[in-house]
Amino acid sequence: MMAELHHSEHIPKWKKDEVEDIKGLVTSYPLLGVVGIGGIPAKQLQAMRRSLKDVAVLKVSRNSLIKRALDESSDDIKKMDDYVEVQTALIFTEENPFKLYKLLEKSKSPSPIKGGMVTPNDIIVEAGPTSFPPGPILGDMQAAGIPAAIDGGKVVIKETKAVAKAGEVVPQKLAAMLTRLEIYPLEVGLDLRAVMEEGSIFTPDVLAIDEEQIFADFVQATQQAFNLSVNAVYPTTENISTLLAKAASESKNVAVNAVVFEPDVMDILLGKAQGEMMSVASAASAKDEGAVDDELKEALGAAASAAPVESAAEEVVEEKEEEKEEEEEGGMAAGLGALFG
Repeated sequence: MMAELHHSEHIPKWKKDEVEDIKGLVTSYPLLGVVGIGGIPAKQLQAMRRSLKDVAVLKVSRNSLIKRALDESSDDIKKMDDYVEVQTALIFTEENPFKLYKLLEKSKSPSPIKGGMVTPNDIIVEAGPTSFPPGPILGDMQAAGIPAAIDGGKVVIKETKAVAKAGEVVPQKLAAMLTRLEIYPLEVGLDLRAVMEEGSIFTPDVLAIDEEQIFADFVQATQQAFNLSVNAVYPTTENISTLLAKAASESKNVAVNAVVFEPDVMDILLGKAQGEMMSVASAASAKDEGAVDDELKEALGAAASAAPVESAAEEVVEEKEEEKEEEEEGGMAAGLGALFG
């Protein structure tokens, strides 16, 4: 006990103040995140801090002090100690974990790779012209493994090529040439390792959601639910107009098929009778032209010439109905878009 007391007395005041500052932030914010800051230039880190000032507080400190502050906090907070490694910072916010992850991912920016570094992804150099005139740079590019040549007074890259595979060490010559070509293979930013909210820890594999897929799933589920409710005749505010229109259409079909003389279907019945009569007359006329009178022959001729026009009119109606359906689907998608931002 005396040894611990003696040791604590020799801890510099600024370290004690730093630990207390971190502990104060832990208790002041509902969400605590551990982020990696390795490879971020100091100037760029300061710019990130400024960009987050209205949303979150970024606290950069020594790992030993961060661990000490976490260990002196609640049992839940102590669990975040497992994610403190290498170059670490803490981030505090009132936003939810998913929004914080999305915000940090969007804040990342392309960065050049240095010679001797291991590339996390394949580095692809695309075929095409460059802005360089012929000169020593042609030999430098070829020495770096980039297939370059002279064409039209300019240095061009002859073919698309992977100049480095993921996991390989990038040579100094290649790194320098990639920078000159403004090819930045790295993505630099705050690397969120874990977030704690109300005792629950969220890691990037949970927070990295495909918003477009979720949106598409919601649209599909909404359409399927609507169709199910209509087919099950389950009235809701959203489907009542469709159900009434469906019921009206089905009742008309029953009335027409049963030949019920009602005002709402009389025009359909008369039109049906007219069509059947014309069909009989046409068949009779085909066998014997004298079987129908001149007035009916004239009507048959007029009906034959009007058929293409009616067909075109039906196509216009179908197109309008399709446009209406697309507008309704678009409205539904817009509604969901407003819901999810």
